[in-house]
Amino acid sequence: MAEGPRQAGGRGGVRLADLRGHNTALVLDLVRGAGRDGISRPELASRTGLTVQAVSKITGRLRDGGLLAAAGRQESTGGKPATALRLVGGAVQALGVHLDRDGVLVVRADLTGRVLARRRVPLDLGRGAGELLDAVAGAMAEVGDGRGAGDDGAPLLLGAGLAAPGPLDHRTGVLHKVSGFPGLDGLPLAAALTERLGLPVVLDKDTNAAALGRALAGEARAFAYLHLGTGLGAGLVLDGRLYRGPRTGAGELGHQVVRLDGPRCVCGNRGCVEALCLAALAVGDTAEAARVLGTAAANLAGLLDVELILLGGHRIAAAPEAFVRGVTAALDARASRTGTEPVRVRVAEGAAEGVSAAAGGGDRAVAEGAAQLVLAPLFGRLPAEE
Repeated sequence: MAEGPRQAGGRGGVRLADLRGHNTALVLDLVRGAGRDGISRPELASRTGLTVQAVSKITGRLRDGGLLAAAGRQESTGGKPATALRLVGGAVQALGVHLDRDGVLVVRADLTGRVLARRRVPLDLGRGAGELLDAVAGAMAEVGDGRGAGDDGAPLLLGAGLAAPGPLDHRTGVLHKVSGFPGLDGLPLAAALTERLGLPVVLDKDTNAAALGRALAGEARAFAYLHLGTGLGAGLVLDGRLYRGPRTGAGELGHQVVRLDGPRCVCGNRGCVEALCLAALAVGDTAEAARVLGTAAANLAGLLDVELILLGGHRIAAAPEAFVRGVTAALDARASRTGTEPVRVRVAEGAAEGVSAAAGGGDRAVAEGAAQLVLAPLFGRLPAEE
């Protein structure tokens, strides 16, 4: 990535040292939340519990690094008007990568999550690890080398978040037995891409990335993101935190058996939710696919007591109203039987807008969430268990 944004550890401007520390994360998160109007140092001190001197030291370092800028003066309450500070979104950037079974979508986002560039490339996971690495690394290099419109100077390219089908281990960056692609089992995908690109890469499941993005956008404290594309999975946010499970296997909703004598699934079982949904869609029966997905969503709501179901993936995007209607019917029926409040259902913002499998896969909600795997820790907002 010779001519693009400086990578983590580059000289000049923003330094990694400027971004470390719990107190720095508190300040950055509050400044980000204040938007273009900004927030003053006295207010930052009041809301963080830090002294004004400590806040001044942190914000001074961040201003020197180009992450903060003056947003104007606030109205005086009986003294010198305080200067408000705002986030400089373009100072730091990250790549978000959605690796699907039939394509890869790469976006480059700034600190505010605004997408500056994107690239979609068709891909067949069945072609093996070598072709996978070539395609993903090539798309990442192309997007990483670009410049955001209106950027002043070269921003710091902090790293890349990579979202892929599970199961996988986000702690080691290794793929496990992706359904239908046994040849990828044990592939150290994050490390291999880091070596090729010289850029830190973190790996997580596609559904977790999308759920993280929606959690940071202020969705409910307990919700599930259901992604129906070339497969089916769930991302879970419980008590405001992304839940991966102690063995990183949470959210494998697609391979829950709901019909013992059902069709064979790529995982080897019969009657999995994923197999039933895809079989119904293959014959054009969207209503049946939505009914099956609704049954799975109702089971999940009964187990975890979530208050919101978000739907995403290109299969959902092809018939959003039908899926919302079918899933809502199943959840309402459960609420009627149990006497509980109905669970809300809607399509996730940015979920597969204008994206089709034939176009090379990829989901905007997933790719943008993947970028937050890198950016969210700067604000102390990555709800992880590590």
